[in-house]
Amino acid sequence: MPSDHENSEAPGGVLYPLFLKLDGRKVLVVGGGPIAAGKVAALLETGAAITVVAPDLRQELLDLSAAGKISIERRCYQASDLGGVWLVVAAAPPEVNQLVAAAASSLRLFVLAVDDTSAASAYGAGTFRRGDVTVAVSTNGRAPALAGLLREGLEAVLPDDLATWTEEAVRQRAAWQSDGVPMPERRPQLLAALNRLYEGRPSGAKVRP
Repeated sequence: MPSDHENSEAPGGVLYPLFLKLDGRKVLVVGGGPIAAGKVAALLETGAAITVVAPDLRQELLDLSAAGKISIERRCYQASDLGGVWLVVAAAPPEVNQLVAAAASSLRLFVLAVDDTSAASAYGAGTFRRGDVTVAVSTNGRAPALAGLLREGLEAVLPDDLATWTEEAVRQRAAWQSDGVPMPERRPQLLAALNRLYEGRPSGAKVRP
């Protein structure tokens, strides 16, 4: 599912890009509006154990709870909600987000707060997925519209059969590890292997470094 969420401004310093394994791990979403619903939809793909806390909840969140896909607490946020949490999404009014950020900081938890940089310690990106390939674009939170445009451009350029590239790369990696192929030689070999996938196709169909 494409996503273009970035905060409108990020603090100084270079961000460290990272992909999180959230399968089975508790993620807290504070807020029940459209931003919260969008984040929940994206988080569902990760297999995270999602709990949403808010006094008012959109119908789609209630439906997800009824289907057993998320847990909900229909009340105001409490600091105790952070117990056992791996990641926090603050999608409530600014004053609530600030409370969440302060409590999460004391527990060394990262907070993703869309359009609320003062409460955020993690930032979203423009993303899309094809098979096992995930592409994420960030502008350090400063230009989310540009991140979205770049995502759309990359999505248009990359081939629809990107999953085939992944399968071939997995096969090649196993062979490299078995044969002890040095790291510097692996990328050229992979490029050649990917181009062999297109042999017999029009000359324009070629993988370029």
